Amino acid sequence: MSRQNPSSDLATLVAEELRAPAPRPAIAMAQELATSFATTAAVLFYGSVLRTGDLDGVLDFYVLTRRPRAGLRGLAGRLLWPDVSYREMQVEGRTVRAKVAAMTLEQFTTAVRGRGIDTTVWTRFVQPAVLVWSDSPRVTAQLEAAVADAVVTAARFATALGPARGSAESFWSVLFRQTYAAEFRVEARGRESLILEADPGRYHRMLTAAWKASGTRFDLAPDLEASPELSPSERAKILRAWRLRQWLGKPLNFARLAKAAFTFEGAARYAAWKIERHTGVHVPLTPWRERHVILAAPGVLWRLWRTRRRPA
Repeated sequence: MSRQNPSSDLATLVAEELRAPAPRPAIAMAQELATSFATTAAVLFYGSVLRTGDLDGVLDFYVLTRRPRAGLRGLAGRLLWPDVSYREMQVEGRTVRAKVAAMTLEQFTTAVRGRGIDTTVWTRFVQPAVLVWSDSPRVTAQLEAAVADAVVTAARFATALGPARGSAESFWSVLFRQTYAAEFRVEARGRESLILEADPGRYHRMLTAAWKASGTRFDLAPDLEASPELSPSERAKILRAWRLRQWLGKPLNFARLAKAAFTFEGAARYAAWKIERHTGVHVPLTPWRERHVILAAPGVLWRLWRTRRRPA
């Protein structure tokens, strides 16, 4: 039975993970991103490529800035963060592709606490991430604390949504499925299993460390099944908060998709790469297609349909 509250356990786990080495192409891309955004404070690398090591895929980054962008795009970013873009660069003879989410450091450190209706940030950063670029030790420490907050936030919801007793995987599985539904995301069935199976021990350590850090008591059986102690009133409070996120999550993320339709930098190149990777159909990029992604979409879809109907 665990009755302790050593928050340093979680802090140590998070710090070790954030300071782990990243692949050279990810470091090179992070350095490029750090110089291409104004007032960059940090660059975080996360997502499926970090998990699998498949550098032929798209690398996922969060760029955190000290101030929002100027102008109308900056205003949109204040209301509906993050800003999303797609980048490509050559590293050691390889084309490295990246999808980049950008928001301010203040927005990030607020979002991970889970006090707003957004679920996207803390549910991403309960998963592995590496801090590949930081402009100061102070920012590094700030982000280590923020990612620890993300893990505690995620564990709190997982505890209320999950079983009375179960493995760490059972708690996280319920949480990921619920957040996918709340975020208006279309994920293949079993997506959460791919994430958890990559390192089951890590998710067990993170869950129990988050419980200790937040003062949540739990029993841990020899088979590693856990029974967290959550009072009926506390569970009801967390579930009310979750229902609010369920109700408002889809409209929020639909609004973000609508914003991205007009502000996603590099959207045409990203779409062309995705189409070729998944269908084998090459979509030539023209200046007009790059400038008018939405207007070009029907023609691209028509080209794709005709090409795939041709006999082999």
